[in-house]
Amino acid sequence: MTERQVERWLRVRRAMDKPTTLKKFCENSFRCTYYIYSFTYGLIVLWDKPWLWNINYCWYGYPHQSVSNDIWWYYMISMSFYWSLAVSQFFDVKHKDFWQMFIHHIATIILMDFSWVCNMHRIGSLVLVIHDCADVLLEGAKMAKYANYQRVCDGLFVVFTLVWIMTRLGLYPFWIMRNTTVQAPKIVDMFPAYYIFNSLLFLLLALHIFWTYLILKIAYNSLLVGKMEGDIRSSSDEEIESSPSPSISENGVKKHD
Repeated sequence: MTERQVERWLRVRRAMDKPTTLKKFCENSFRCTYYIYSFTYGLIVLWDKPWLWNINYCWYGYPHQSVSNDIWWYYMISMSFYWSLAVSQFFDVKHKDFWQMFIHHIATIILMDFSWVCNMHRIGSLVLVIHDCADVLLEGAKMAKYANYQRVCDGLFVVFTLVWIMTRLGLYPFWIMRNTTVQAPKIVDMFPAYYIFNSLLFLLLALHIFWTYLILKIAYNSLLVGKMEGDIRSSSDEEIESSPSPSISENGVKKHD
């Protein structure tokens, strides 16, 4: 075979491996459905819990805090989902931010497992519900993009950006992490597991800051274009190859050919 024939074969083979829009839409719809149910269930579970309204209750009586059935189910379902994401990521549509998301999934799993074993389920449940709300809008915007509802996609992305900043850079550091780093030491005696738990929270915050920068960058570029181009926070390697226009990666990265 000549060199040109080999190149042609490779292009055809690569095109065959390219994920279809339907496959990507199905992946996003699955995650969107999960986040809707998870966020709703989380709010229902936490609504009558005192630590939702006064976060210091996360530490009152620690470590002798019982676990109710609803919190048990909330934790088990959430941990199962993130384990599934960590495994299925190797078989789903490949994204440019593969390793960033993999680190995020592993850090989340370790954080949840560690908080469960150390009976820090109260503060852990607050971390879960804060993270789920923005993801609902993200997956919904991606579904709208694949379904060619551009205006819906643009509107959801704007709302997603606002909710993301309020939760990931607002409530998370100034409500949860402020409590774990400033208020918790005044209520309970410090212990080795506390420092590991806090370190994992800081790791998640670092990922949030990194992704927020990328999301704001792509949002600014989209304003110049007039609409969201490509996928939102989730672009496959194949999309990069085939699209001459800027696209939006899994965490808001603008990419060019």
